[in-house]
Formats: sequence, structure tokens, C-alpha cells
Amino acid sequence: MLLSQLPEDLLYYILSYLDYRSLSRLSQVCRSFYRFVNRDAVWKKIAKALLNTGITREGKDIYPLIRLKDRVKIAQNWYSGICRRRIPLRWKTKLLPWLQLDGDTLFLSQAADIKVYHIHKDSGRLQRSPFEVYSGHKGDVCRFVLTDSLLISGGSDGKIVVHSRRSDVPVEYSGHNQEVNCVDAKDGLIISGSRDRTARIWSLTCTAPRDTIPMCDRVWSVAINPALSSFVTGTACCENFSPLCIWDVERSICLGTLGSDFRRGAGVLDIRFESPFQLFTCGYDTFIRLWDLRLCPRKCAMEWEEPHDSALYCIQTDGNHMIASGSSYYGVVRLWDKRQTECLQFFQLSSDPVSSPVYCLRFNSSHLYAALATAVHSLDFRQNGTQIR
Repeated sequence: MLLSQLPEDLLYYILSYLDYRSLSRLSQVCRSFYRFVNRDAVWKKIAKALLNTGITREGKDIYPLIRLKDRVKIAQNWYSGICRRRIPLRWKTKLLPWLQLDGDTLFLSQAADIKVYHIHKDSGRLQRSPFEVYSGHKGDVCRFVLTDSLLISGGSDGKIVVHSRRSDVPVEYSGHNQEVNCVDAKDGLIISGSRDRTARIWSLTCTAPRDTIPMCDRVWSVAINPALSSFVTGTACCENFSPLCIWDVERSICLGTLGSDFRRGAGVLDIRFESPFQLFTCGYDTFIRLWDLRLCPRKCAMEWEEPHDSALYCIQTDGNHMIASGSSYYGVVRLWDKRQTECLQFFQLSSDPVSSPVYCLRFNSSHLYAALATAVHSLDFRQNGTQIR
């Protein structure tokens, strides 16, 4: 019996023992094998072991419209740092921008506005002019988040503004008396944190806060647990308390703190939940930390140290093995493999005499976008590195 005559399930099992180079060679044998090897199911095991292929630890596919074989090829470039650098947007005034990606659309805050740009599918470049602008704040936008139908922003004017992505009528939420440093939203629940040393819980049905939680310090970051039962706040760590607290959404009480050895001033600038039990944090103490809520809360499960002793302003993970971080000096972006303790790749984006932090970064399967004080930088990983035909 020929190999091509085997039942499909048996052929899948045999091919699961091949690496990506062997699969590539097999696909060149004949048209029948080419069609079979191009199926996503053949590449899933390999993809799960690589960086940023869109296959999460639980096996969910984030980018189902892109062939998995193509993503495996691009993953080699993420690992090796092979990319093309561009600066698709520049401006003159120094700002503290924030950005979000949603499919082929990039949202960028610039002063009091949030501008929306199309990303060209083939080149990955941004349109020169925004096709939509969201306004409503009297001061700069500090942070904003996206849901399927809403854009929710917090500003230096102490307001939270909720925009419908399908209409032009924003709704203003008032409660904080100083700038809103951070905001998160999921399924009609909004959590905000402010310099006024409070965290506030909101619902979309009322423009006044449902509850106000007094804090001992300024709140720099918040993140809602995907299970919607709790949220985590990160503070400036200027008092003798852990900067990371877990709060019950319904009762607005503290369920506990994370960590015990933070030095004074080790404020937490970004928090990312990867599952209901695991979250990543970064901040002024130069560490990325992984916390597992099922384990002892006094010690993190893993940590990665920024080698040049720079504060870490932002992080994003691929839901599997990769972490990307943005540093406070010279626009340095680092890529990390969670299975290693050392940094995998780094890119210095800022060439100006005056250094700029990476205020925010986001990536998809092929591009990374980073917002600095006067520009958005892009890294395009769709270059000719590893050959997979």
C-alpha cells in the first residue's frame, strides 16, 4: 500500500512526527500530498510549539482565516528577529499615545482624540489619514479599550467616555476628580483607576459609578478577570503595601494581594490576564512577572528581568509562549520566550537624541506596532527567512 493510500486519520498520525522542514519537503512530492499537507490540522502540533502562530495554550485558533502553514513560516522570523522596520505615522508634539488593534484596523490616541486607521492587507502599512476620529475628552486620553461594539476611554479630565462604534453619540461618565490612568471593560462591566487614589466600578446602564473603592495609592493599571468575578489593580507602590490587589466585583472587597517583596516605588504599569488563573504584570521594578492565582499569592510563578534595568511600560502575550515588552529608554521592544529566562530578541526603535519609552505595543500574526512619543513604529515579520514552500 502506498503512503498516499492510507486512511486520513492514520496519515495525520504519521505526519505528526515530522518537523516543519520535513513537511515542506513532503508537500513537494506530488499534488495530492501538497493539498493534504496544506491543511491546518497537519501543522497544528508544530504551530503550538512555536511563537505567535495564533494557537493558544488551550488549542484555540486566534487567526483562523490565515493558513497555519503560513503562520509557521512567519513564526521562524519572530524567533530569529527577522523583520522590516517602518515608521508609518509621525507627529511633532510629544504625546503619551495608546493603541489597540482590531483586525485590519489600528486605533491610536493622540492628545484628546482617538484616531482610527486602516491597515493595508498586503503591505501592513497604515492609511495616511484616519477614516474615523473619536472625541469627547477635554484633556488627553490616557487609556482606552475596545469591545465588540464600544470604545471606552479614560482621560486626564477625570472622565470616562463610552463611544458606540456604530454611532456618533458618546456617553460621558463622571466620578473621578483627577486623571483616569487606566480602564478595562468586559461584558458591560467597566473598571477604572485614577490618580485620585480610587478604583471605580461602572455598568453601562448608569453614568454614575456603581461603587467606589478607596485605595492607599495612585492606581496605574487595572485588569478584569476573564471570568468576570474579580479584577486586579496595580498602584504606584509609594506606600508600604503590595501594589497588586485582587477585588471581588460584586462585593467590592479585597480578596488578597500578590507578592511581598516589592521595593518602594515599584509601581505596576500594565496587567494582562491570560486565563482566569494566570496574569502577567510589569512596571517600574524592571520585571515581567507571571502570577498563578491557584498557587501561593506571596510569590510569582515565573519572572523575567529587563537586562538594562529599564522600567517596563507595557506587555502583550500571544496566549502561548511569547511575550512582547516595551521599555522606558530608547524605544526598546523585547521578545521573550516563556520557556527561557533570557530575552530572545530586542529592537531599538528610537534613534532620536532624546529617548522615548514604548508607551504601548500590540501585535498580530505578522506585525508588531509600537507607540512612542512622536511616532508609531512597525515591525513586519513577513520576510524571507525560513523557506516553507
